[in-house]
Amino acid sequence: MSPTTTPSPAPAPAPAAAPSSTKGAKRSLMSSLMDATALLRSASFKEDSYVAAALPPSELRALADLRALLATHPDPISIWGVPLNPSPAAATAADGTTTTTTPAAADERADVVLLKFLRARDFRVRDAHAMVLRCAAWRGEFGADAVLDEDLGFKDLEGVVAYMHGWDREGHPVCYNAYGVFKDRAMYERVFGDGDRLARFLRWRVQVMERGVRALSLRPGGVNAIIQVTDLKDMPKRELRAASNQILSLFQDNYPEMVARKVFINVPWYFSVLFSMISPFLTERTKSKFVIAREGNVAETLYKFIRPELVPVQYGGLSRAGDLENGPPKPASEFTIKGGEKVFLEIDGIEAGATITWDLVVGGWDLEYGAEYVPAAEESYTLCVEKTRMVAATAEEPVHNAFTAREAGKMVLSIDNSGSRKRKVAAYRYFVRKPSA
Repeated sequence: MSPTTTPSPAPAPAPAAAPSSTKGAKRSLMSSLMDATALLRSASFKEDSYVAAALPPSELRALADLRALLATHPDPISIWGVPLNPSPAAATAADGTTTTTTPAAADERADVVLLKFLRARDFRVRDAHAMVLRCAAWRGEFGADAVLDEDLGFKDLEGVVAYMHGWDREGHPVCYNAYGVFKDRAMYERVFGDGDRLARFLRWRVQVMERGVRALSLRPGGVNAIIQVTDLKDMPKRELRAASNQILSLFQDNYPEMVARKVFINVPWYFSVLFSMISPFLTERTKSKFVIAREGNVAETLYKFIRPELVPVQYGGLSRAGDLENGPPKPASEFTIKGGEKVFLEIDGIEAGATITWDLVVGGWDLEYGAEYVPAAEESYTLCVEKTRMVAATAEEPVHNAFTAREAGKMVLSIDNSGSRKRKVAAYRYFVRKPSA
């Protein structure tokens, strides 16, 4: 029952009106900003290895030196549940005397953690050593190891403002951030109205980050970083400046190299201008982690890194809240629809009495969709299952429907993009429940 697509020929493009000089100037500015965005989007980041055999000699020496410095500390140091300076092993002789032997075998995760601190300080060993000690002290004072078990009173923000959801195509856990809800003044005051509320929000944000760390293996050759997706739509920049600065400072100081890629979505045009101003102060390594997606290009960007069945519905995917609680979802099939094209998805071999359920989503919609059932018998009539309708670009929910066939045949889904010149990404999946005996 493999679906097929049947494209219709694209119509000839309509002649464009000659632009005025003012329009030309505006298009020139926007073109330059789009070029800057394209450069950001094309940056290629290669994630660092934590396998010792892949490290150059200089990095191995720095790692050994950092281990030696930490071994001089009399008290145990542990970060993210990983002991970084194993104590000498105690042995009791037959006469009852106690002696110390060589240090206990180090946890293989320790090298992964130490390499993160070294990379954050460009392998300057003493700087990395100081950073480790400050981080361990902060975790003790903050109570970071216990924060996961706390109820901080932000249940209504979970799944909305900051939350872990699914993983990317390489297995990295994905953290989504969206602060647009705080444009509502009442919501803003409730969360950030005074110093105590801000401190509680920061603690909650650390709680979300700790969930992401718990999802990592922190082992050589394993998944050792997360993906961050930040939605800039409607974000009140000025009001959130203090919170944003504190979050950034906390994460930079205490979660080094924990983000493999940073994807910014629904990016306003001025973000590219801002980035061009700060770009000279960023390392090529940092810039290579950034991916920029303007509004209307969100699904296409996210699909490059995350499968559509794991992308939240509000960003052009098929994943709803709670979908992942029962394990990995059924994979979706991906396809593209060219501008001026009409595509038919045919699902054949449906038996009489079977029920077919399908999900369909198109990034940036703004096209027509319909569904019909075509019986296999020639004398039978085609049934309209969903009347052809225009799906707006603002639609946040994928199509979800079911149909029980009275006779054998096929389901045909039509996606008509002939009214647009823009290519769009799309995904669908279906389930067929055979008739009971």
